[in-house]
Amino acid sequence: METALPAPLRRAYAILVAGTVALALVAGCGGAQTKAERGAALFRTCTPCHGDGGGGDTELRAPAIAGLPEWYVARELDKFRHNVRGAHPDDMEGHRMRPMARTLYPPGDLDAVAAHVAALPPVPSAPTFTGGDLANGQLRFSTLCATCHGPDGRGNAATGGPRLVGQWDWYMVAQLRKFQSGMRGTHPADTLGAQMRAMSLTLEDSTAMHNVVAYIKTLPTR
Repeated sequence: METALPAPLRRAYAILVAGTVALALVAGCGGAQTKAERGAALFRTCTPCHGDGGGGDTELRAPAIAGLPEWYVARELDKFRHNVRGAHPDDMEGHRMRPMARTLYPPGDLDAVAAHVAALPPVPSAPTFTGGDLANGQLRFSTLCATCHGPDGRGNAATGGPRLVGQWDWYMVAQLRKFQSGMRGTHPADTLGAQMRAMSLTLEDSTAMHNVVAYIKTLPTR
């Protein structure tokens, strides 16, 4: 008797097929293209996981990326492309991202898709967690996060901290756990990741993480 594949695994297979088709279509886009046109075409390889508008997908553990700074998107794609991020054996989401990032090898492609993502209107996400000590979260945020990510959570290019407001709460907690476990931030070339890992280690448990993220979700997105 055949056993049906779990829904997430079926979706993963569908994504691989969709990504292959999208890559074939993008590769076939010959002729002169503007940076904006090229970025929009390349973004089609991102939509199976991140959605048409870049709002992310909870089931696939894909974050919201629409409106993230161009410098940040380009930096992270480059990390995925060179195994600085996503190469840990347990990083399932990273294993999906690395091959996609490696398709951006033609000159200008990485910058083009990063510019397109940055130009997309942000898609604020609703909280998925309940509870949380907001006072404690605010204290932790102001002492641990605000310097790099800004007191309003909108990011800081000078320190390399991306925008946090509008991001999924489950994703932010998941990344803190990855930093704590060493799944992120341990590659010798990832100096900013190392800083995040050191910060994450000051959060003693999941409750502390949830408190910080619960506070971030109270910050205005506009």
